[in-house]
Amino acid sequence: MDELRLKARAKINLSLDVLNKRDDGYHNVEMIMQQIELYDEIYLKKIDKGIKLKTNSRFLPTDESNIAYKAADLMIKRYNISSGIYIYIKKNIPIAAGLAGGSTDAAAVIKGINKMFDLGLTLKDMMNLGAFIGADVPFCILGGCALAEGIGEILTPIKGLKKGWIVLSKPSVSVSTAQAYNNLNLKNIKRRPNTKALLRALKENNIYDVSKELCNVFEEGIQKKYPVVKVIRNKMLQYGALGSIMSGSGPSVFGIFKDYDKAKSAYEKLKLLYKQTFLVSSYNGRQ
Repeated sequence: MDELRLKARAKINLSLDVLNKRDDGYHNVEMIMQQIELYDEIYLKKIDKGIKLKTNSRFLPTDESNIAYKAADLMIKRYNISSGIYIYIKKNIPIAAGLAGGSTDAAAVIKGINKMFDLGLTLKDMMNLGAFIGADVPFCILGGCALAEGIGEILTPIKGLKKGWIVLSKPSVSVSTAQAYNNLNLKNIKRRPNTKALLRALKENNIYDVSKELCNVFEEGIQKKYPVVKVIRNKMLQYGALGSIMSGSGPSVFGIFKDYDKAKSAYEKLKLLYKQTFLVSSYNGRQ
């Protein structure tokens, strides 16, 4: 197989809790991540040598600082691959948005190279490799919906959100994960996710209880710095969302809608204000 096309899907956080800071400087987290039908398009092709990366986005680096480039480099060195790799990323997922856009591109490259070169890696093998690249990469390799623990690398596949529609908006500001942690005071967190209740709601496929239990401990701090996050969240609820929160480290905000017509109307109104607005469904396929 000399070339391959893949979909690299975005994720949203139905919940995100930061439990404590570890001695190694990382944080222990507990969160539920859900893939959605918003994806980057990845094209891979064998070349004689090296790694060449191109993209349609002027904001994305194309050198070794790109996480997808790092994934290819790791695979080539780890498995003594003699060929080079050409990577083209058609970027549809907003950048620095709390949607794992970079991580999912890296995950697609790992899966693609495994397939192209018939390496025979298991899902677990690829997830372990992904952990060297970034905390969200193993989940993006796994796909679907999962409970994430540890620093995000301990993953338990769970039943995902199957009903309803998701409207997603990213304002013009960008937030890094490091920035989100810097804004977070663990002692001042007022509301934490009820993970057990959310897991139960997902298991029962109860869209109302899922929407009620949405919670992200990063949200309050990011809202203070970027009030637009709260503005979008309020608009989601005003336009009929059953629940709405910021995803990941932000600043993207999503709302869950039961009714397609309400979701479409909210999407159209928000799209006028925020260019990077999407109407999607959840994705619960496994790789």
